[in-house]
Amino acid sequence: MPRRTGYAVLAALAAVVILVSTAIFIGLRGDHGGTDSHAQGARGSAAPASAGAWVGTWSTSAAAAEPRTLRGFSGMSIRNVVHTSIGGSSARIQLSNFYSSQPLTITHASLALAAAPSNPTAAAGTMRRLTFNNRAWVTIPPGKAATSDPVRLAVPDAADLLVTTYSPQASGSVTYHPHARQTSYLARGDRTEDTAGAAYTEQSPYWRYLTGVDVWSKEAEGAVAVLGDSITDGITSTAGANHRWTDFLAERLRSEPGAPRFGVLNQGISGNRVLSDGTQFPPNNPSGLSRFDRDVLSRTGVKAVVIELGVNDILRIPHQTDPDRIVGGLRRLTEQAHTRGLRVIGATLTPFYGHRGYTPRLDAVREQVNARIRAGKVFDEVVDFDKALRDPLSPLRLRPAYDSGDHLHPSDQGYRAMARALDLDHLRGRAAAEL
Repeated sequence: MPRRTGYAVLAALAAVVILVSTAIFIGLRGDHGGTDSHAQGARGSAAPASAGAWVGTWSTSAAAAEPRTLRGFSGMSIRNVVHTSIGGSSARIQLSNFYSSQPLTITHASLALAAAPSNPTAAAGTMRRLTFNNRAWVTIPPGKAATSDPVRLAVPDAADLLVTTYSPQASGSVTYHPHARQTSYLARGDRTEDTAGAAYTEQSPYWRYLTGVDVWSKEAEGAVAVLGDSITDGITSTAGANHRWTDFLAERLRSEPGAPRFGVLNQGISGNRVLSDGTQFPPNNPSGLSRFDRDVLSRTGVKAVVIELGVNDILRIPHQTDPDRIVGGLRRLTEQAHTRGLRVIGATLTPFYGHRGYTPRLDAVREQVNARIRAGKVFDEVVDFDKALRDPLSPLRLRPAYDSGDHLHPSDQGYRAMARALDLDHLRGRAAAEL
């Protein structure tokens, strides 16, 4: 072969190698989340290389600073127990320091499958140490959150996960979710990677620091985020049974033929209102309007939104008795979702006759809000929780079988009826309604 021809062949081969290498590099980057808001976590060495996407499987809303925790839980391991909606081949977590005025340093964190429901013992072979930007520790500034690097772990649908953190030093008030309806655990010392649960002798009804778990999935189409109050929080559901209405919705999405393959993200806060924040700064129990970006738009893979809010604006003091203001706030939430191309399914307000806060005047406000919701000018679609839960013989009250006993919050049966009332086709993306 002439020398000039040989050089040409070598140059051509080199060009092919460069093109193939570039394509592989771009393909791997694309697999790791693209413009996802948590993309930095996907750069870890454990990030999957095959086709798929990150999607939220579990989340909760940071609700307040835990009382009497000005020094945090220094020298203790916190093992949060959470329940997945969908599974995946890898996972990552989000930790929040939203309600502290001091930095939070986590020096050791882990993720594992629970050996049994609500149990602090890890299933054999599932314990994974978590890192943050390839470091074993992370310092989260006040008011901020951090996402871990991904770890390879086969996460099943409807499984309990153990997410454990350890902080050796005082860190200020603990950011928490007070109505978990799930038992979590604490242990003295750094027992982060203990597979046995024997050291976790202290039980807790709270979720601390942890606000999200994402999985890498080849099957999931996205997630539905549910913004709500205590009814979505599931405050009267059976503790540890995963009987919130969002859990029953996740069950439908997993089992019904033709249902969209969505994770379900519960962003309920007990006592939450559309319009008004709680006290303190930053506000505990922030309003739906003020937390919509944090708790809905920033969640991973959200494709649809369900809003169940408004009853507390009426019932809590000071009472909001102008239905136009409540409806206006709900419409603004829908408009915020539309800026991200998300459709919104909105719920009618459920009955509360017999509750200690009931008055005919307040119930009239509820009825007026519901009339506007049903008219179709507030949300893109409507789920009629009022109709699903009310007593046909006495429509101002909950059906007895669906009443937890306080005449406001549903029983487990009532939560299941709420999940049945949602038209799953409304979760699929279509053009936004004209509001």
